[in-house]
Order: sequence, then structure tokens, then C-alpha cells
Amino acid sequence: MARVRLEDITRRFSKSVAIADISFEVPDGEFWVLVGPSGCGKSTILRTIAGLDAATSGNLYIGDTLVNQIPARQRDVAMVFQNYALYPHMTVAENIAFGLKMRRADSNTLQERIETVAQILDIAHLLDRKPRQLSGGQQQRVALGRAIARQPQVFLLDEPLSNLDAQLRDGTRSELKQLHQRVGITTIYVTHDQVEAMTLADQIVILERGTIQQIGTPQSIYAQPQNRMVATFLGSPAMNILPVTYTGSGFAIAGQTIPCPAALQSKLVPRQQLDLGIRPEHLQISPDSGHLITEVSLSEPLGKETLVRVTLPSQRSLILNLQVSPHLNLRQGDRLPLTLDLTHLFLFDPGTGDRLYPKSY
Repeated sequence: MARVRLEDITRRFSKSVAIADISFEVPDGEFWVLVGPSGCGKSTILRTIAGLDAATSGNLYIGDTLVNQIPARQRDVAMVFQNYALYPHMTVAENIAFGLKMRRADSNTLQERIETVAQILDIAHLLDRKPRQLSGGQQQRVALGRAIARQPQVFLLDEPLSNLDAQLRDGTRSELKQLHQRVGITTIYVTHDQVEAMTLADQIVILERGTIQQIGTPQSIYAQPQNRMVATFLGSPAMNILPVTYTGSGFAIAGQTIPCPAALQSKLVPRQQLDLGIRPEHLQISPDSGHLITEVSLSEPLGKETLVRVTLPSQRSLILNLQVSPHLNLRQGDRLPLTLDLTHLFLFDPGTGDRLYPKSY
């Protein structure tokens, strides 16, 4: 096992920049997740660590070794791809042992590793089967088993669950977390699914357009997003963003006014344009007039709760999400007064997207 350190890694393709000045360090044994929208550069970072792509500039260390000039096969990392990349003509046992055979491991080591991996992943009964005889979840376990058998310094996982159906993905995600706790190998995991990122990661790296937006624990990023992109990306449903104007005592939007906390009023300037953020769980249906009068546009029952989408009567293009009791019967067009929990407001710069409030310290 080993730490992984990236120092100002940039990767250019022709005239485009895939990633720019990427710097972070994954401590030995931790599970880090790279997450962001499609095209943000997360897979490029993973391929650069693996040695499949070469960094245009910057330094990459695995352990204490600078690996910029070391080819992929000598970096002692194991990569699991989205499509699993199993050899169709080999049995499960042969797929698991393939990497060890390439390293000329003796037969006793091969058999011992195959048996150990099969026990860990509960695939001992599949060792004689070919990949075409396996389900997607079983193929995914075999791909992980092949990586584990090598006992690499680092695991690199590129969206390994994306081909599974929702129920199997949830179960496999839990198994993957337990597996990491058991083997303890430094792991870097790429996904576009923020639920996977939140549930798996020791630390999350959020990317957009080839640059890092924020690094932190799932809890810290959710509670204190550094900018509007992070705030709206992490969380399901996403944070609501309302374009408002500060009046001197409140936030005006579409002919309505949201109160401004007294402690915040001295920090703002009248007529200042802002993006106000509030998470769905901090919106409540008010028994009276509330802070905002809205209308129901869509109600989506989810079992334990109902996701409701509402609009402002004079600005129907603006949609807000909130979660309500499944026993509440709401119809399209229903008038819904909402109260905002003013202790959980966020303010962002409309131009840059940077968080203005609460301040970072």
C-alpha cells in the first residue's frame, strides 16, 4: 500500500486542456472519490495515475517514488474499468490469476491467492465458469478479484458500478465499502453518481471543467459547499438556488420578500444581486402565509416521502424542490406557502458562483 500525491498535474490534448493544475494527496489506505459531471476530467486523472495517459506537466508520486517516467505495467497499481475487461475465453479462476501469471508467480501462490480472493468476494462457486455465464454483478466481483489478487499498492476504480441495475448497485456499493475496510488498500474511485461519492468516500474531490472545486469529507462538503456548483451538485434533490435582490431588510424575488437574518444585514448592500441557496430539507410548508407563496407543479411519491416541485406564481421558470410527508395529498396548482429555515441560508456571487455566506474561516 502507498500514498498517492499529485503536484500541479496538467494534461493537454491538442489544443484542449483536460485537467489543469490538479494537486491532492491520498494518504495510505484511504478511499477517495473523484466526482463531477461528464467531461470534468475525473477519468483522465485516473488514467494519468495508472500511466495510461502521460501528464503534460506536473509530478506524480506513488509512495515516495516519482512515477512520471515509469510505464503503467511497472507502477504496481490495479485498475477496474466500467466494462470489467474480463477475458471471455478464460474461467473466473484464470481471470483472477492472470496478473499474477504475468508476474511469473509460482503455482502455490496462484492457488492460494485465487482461493483467498474467492472467499473474500463469495465467488468460490463460480471459479470454473466463463464470463458469459455470469451476471453483471458477478462479473464486477471477478474484476475486483483480479485486482485484489495482485496485491497492488493502489486500486483505481473507473465507474465500476455504472453497468449494474439500481438495486444491485446499492448492494454492491455496500460490499465494496466493506471490502476496502478489510483489505485496506489505497483506493481512488471515479463516479458521476454523487450518492456513491457520499456513501463510499473518506474524502471527495469535486471537479468541473478539469479543475478541482473542493476537497473534503462528504459531511463537510455537503454542509459547507465552497461555491454554487458544489452546492447544486452534491445533494439529492439538489440545493435550491433563487436569484434575489437585497432590499436592505430582506431578499426580493418575483414580487415576494424573504427575511434577511439581522446578523447578516450589515454585511450586504441594498440592491445587491445574489443567488440565495436553501436545501430542500430546510423548506417547510407553513400553516399561514410563510416566506414564499408557491404553486405545486409536480408531486413525486417516493415511499417514505414525497418530492414536490413548486414554482413562484409570477416566475414559473424557477422550480424549487422540497420533501414532504407521503400522507400529504398535493395536486398540481395547489397554493403552498413555504417557510425557509433562515439559519441554513447560503448566498453565492451570481457572477463567479463563489460562496459569500456563510464565510469560510
